Amino acid sequence: MTRTIGRRKERRITFSASAELLAEGARFNDELHRLPTGNRTFIPKGVIRFKSHEEMNRYDLECLALGMARVALERS
Repeated sequence: MTRTIGRRKERRITFSASAELLAEGARFNDELHRLPTGNRTFIPKGVIRFKSHEEMNRYDLECLALGMARVALERS
């Protein structure tokens, strides 16, 4: 059984963005920054070299978990 939840318009990929799509992207970005953690990133800046994709994924998940734990501590 397949359920459809919501609807999304598929946008064509074009060489140059239209003003409408640019405004839509700006609104989306503004909404992300309104989220409680919208102005934070949990991944440290810099260049990090990994031996494998699995190692990179593990690092990303650890950074995300630590960041979420910090936010939870700040809120409690």
